[in-house]
Amino acid sequence: MKKTFKSILAVAGVLGLTFALNAVKSQNISAAEKLPAQTTKELKEKGTLTIGLEGTFAPYSYRKDGKLTGFEVELGKQLAKEMGLKAKFVPTKWDGLIAGLDTGKYDVVLNNVTITKERKEKYLFSKPYIYSHFALITKKDSDLTKLSQIKGQKIAAGTGTDNAIIAKKYKATVVPSSDFTTSLDLVKQDRAKGAINSMSAWYAYKKDHSTKGLKATDVSKEEDPAKIGALMSKKDKSLQKSVDKALDKLRKDGKLKEISEKYVGGDIKIGRA
Repeated sequence: MKKTFKSILAVAGVLGLTFALNAVKSQNISAAEKLPAQTTKELKEKGTLTIGLEGTFAPYSYRKDGKLTGFEVELGKQLAKEMGLKAKFVPTKWDGLIAGLDTGKYDVVLNNVTITKERKEKYLFSKPYIYSHFALITKKDSDLTKLSQIKGQKIAAGTGTDNAIIAKKYKATVVPSSDFTTSLDLVKQDRAKGAINSMSAWYAYKKDHSTKGLKATDVSKEEDPAKIGALMSKKDKSLQKSVDKALDKLRKDGKLKEISEKYVGGDIKIGRA
């Protein structure tokens, strides 16, 4: 009887230890994993759709006379309006922008983020709202007109951007650039043989700045246009549905095309459903 009682105590002790270990394990869940999903109801109670972006990349988001403006700024306002919310923008540097979703810094990122297989493993995307054509920007007298020619050449591109990924794919030497204007300056000063960016950024820049001595070549025959979508946390499936619904409405009403023409001077290949 004593043996049986001791056995029961031993089993109970093991079970107690197991429960204790599980409790400790659950306490060690990362802050990102503890974040609640943003349901439509929760967002409506909050009254705002918080949007992360850089605010330094025309024509998508930039400052004019000190005020935040651009394609994705207006898109963010229109999306929020369709969802019955008010848009709140949180400018953040690119190197920490996507990670901000993990800490709940904002609900969604609108920053010309390309939909990739790797990103889809960690985050949710909306339907594409832009098909962005890549551009190879060089001096006018340059013989570089194809991505297949940039191997071993110095090419300006933002660190960690899709432009840098393309440059590396074609074995170019990436010259880090903080923004579009800097990339063009690097080419003008012969510190880079060329730069990779988007055709829409080139068109938007030309509206207000001189591009004398430079040219941009659409290289979509070598690289498919990048599909751009709104980025959200994996937990926010209800938010994803709401954003997609709002995008469908804006596309159907012609609002997406209207915003594109306003900031780029033409239709920048607005995504189809």
